[in-house]
Amino acid sequence: MDRRTWAQDVLRCHLCETPGPSMYCDICLIHLCVACVGKHLLDESKEHKVVTFKKRGFAPECSKHSKKFCELYCEQCDIPICLQCVSSGEHLGHKQVEILETLKNKKEELQKDLHELEKLIYPKYQEIASNIPVQKDDLHQNSKKLTTALDKHGEDLHKGIDIAIMKLKSDLDEMESKHLVVLDKQENEIKCNISEIEQSIADLKKSINSNDVSLVSTYKSRVPEFRILPPKLTVSLPRFIPQKINKEQIYQQIGSLSALSVKTEEHGYTLDSSGAESSPPGRPLIDVPRIISEINTEYGESNELYSVTCLNDDEVWTSGQDNMMRLYNLHGKLVKSIQTKSGNTPVDIAVTQSGELVYTDPVDRTVNIVKNTQIQTVIRLPGWYPLNVCSTSSGDLLVVMITDDRKQSKVVRYSGSTEKQTIQYNDKGQPLYSSDGYTKYISENKNLDICVADNGARAVVVVNQAGKFRFTYTGPPSTTKVPFRPFGITTDSQGRILTADHNNHCIHTLDQDGQFLHYIDNCHLEYPYSLCLDTRDNLFMAEWKTGNVKKIQYSMSL
Repeated sequence: MDRRTWAQDVLRCHLCETPGPSMYCDICLIHLCVACVGKHLLDESKEHKVVTFKKRGFAPECSKHSKKFCELYCEQCDIPICLQCVSSGEHLGHKQVEILETLKNKKEELQKDLHELEKLIYPKYQEIASNIPVQKDDLHQNSKKLTTALDKHGEDLHKGIDIAIMKLKSDLDEMESKHLVVLDKQENEIKCNISEIEQSIADLKKSINSNDVSLVSTYKSRVPEFRILPPKLTVSLPRFIPQKINKEQIYQQIGSLSALSVKTEEHGYTLDSSGAESSPPGRPLIDVPRIISEINTEYGESNELYSVTCLNDDEVWTSGQDNMMRLYNLHGKLVKSIQTKSGNTPVDIAVTQSGELVYTDPVDRTVNIVKNTQIQTVIRLPGWYPLNVCSTSSGDLLVVMITDDRKQSKVVRYSGSTEKQTIQYNDKGQPLYSSDGYTKYISENKNLDICVADNGARAVVVVNQAGKFRFTYTGPPSTTKVPFRPFGITTDSQGRILTADHNNHCIHTLDQDGQFLHYIDNCHLEYPYSLCLDTRDNLFMAEWKTGNVKKIQYSMSL
């Protein structure tokens, strides 16, 4: 046979050139057919190790004994060893396993790391990175609006204040530049980490597909390093504070920009070895939830109870079918009552980070905030009905709304009266939420996901902070209960999602990725409607018809 065409031919026995040889000599590195194995072994000028073709290359050459091949692996020394190593007594008392078993176990570890990097850590880094453009856009939009405000204020002043206006603009640009430097730095660091993760994935795949024990055994996992997610930036954007024009003290009267504040905040959790970030240690679920106390309110069948929200660990705000919002303590005592500004029924209520009550008025098309005893309208929505509302960890308001003709629905994020973000469609341009007038209670999770209990769609719809669709929950895979229709929704300190299943008189508990965990169905719940949690993860559940608010313990106390 012409050796120049050997690479183009099928594998052949080295001795007789029979095609498709099934054996291989690991020492001589040649292919053999079964018939030629005996002939090959007759050559006593050197040792031979004939194995099946599939097992070729598994045994590395011993680093201590020349021309000896390692068939065992010493777990204490963490190295491959040959039979001469064993007979020398150097590994006496050590646990020794077959090299193939070690290779199998090592590959299982590699596969586990590959899975965690590809399916959990890498997507999480990408998700965090996707939020930075949103922050950049918020920064840019805020700067544009402030520039407009400065221009308008400057138009009312005489020519002598132009220098002061330009100074403020310069300060604003400098703040934006400094902020962009911080964001660009974090973005570059995250991209660098993503690149390193991609390289680790590639290296792992290479090792998994390799039979080189030395390559596999020298693998050092970087997964613990990658589990520590990048910090989250919380930024207090500058505000323009105008003053009355006073020619005698012009610089003082123009106003000033609040200082730029950039805080680096850790995510508050690290992916554990199984990637189960949804329920970090701290408050595991208990097998049998229990009622701690019950608040008897003046709501009931003639004045149905729609909403409950915690002011603190000892008091809850409530609202129902009338135009009053009532604050109760845990003993059922009425502490305070407030009537809506318009006299209309509030659809939903929430409490801000500073303890102020917020309510939606769809008839008046407004969102209002109660400061002390004064009610201020913060958002007006011509053409839209505001439905449900929640306050976020950053102090923003998330408002669910539908159009007058009930053909569109969306979630809008507000900072004060300023619209910051609109969430309406998925990546395919399809509506995320139903556009009917049914309730769409909303809550922000600890990972900043936005969770909506879309009653009309019979689903819980979850998007991330950037508004990108994550998942839909429509009930457990198999159930004999009445079809699922969620009402109230809330999230706890462990990232779990709780939603009220009104028609089945129970509450569903999910992890933050939408996996069903368990029911709360043993506390004599009657038409659960609205949900909220105190700082200790005690659940407050408003019953629609009875008007009672039940305080329930469903997780372990710290």
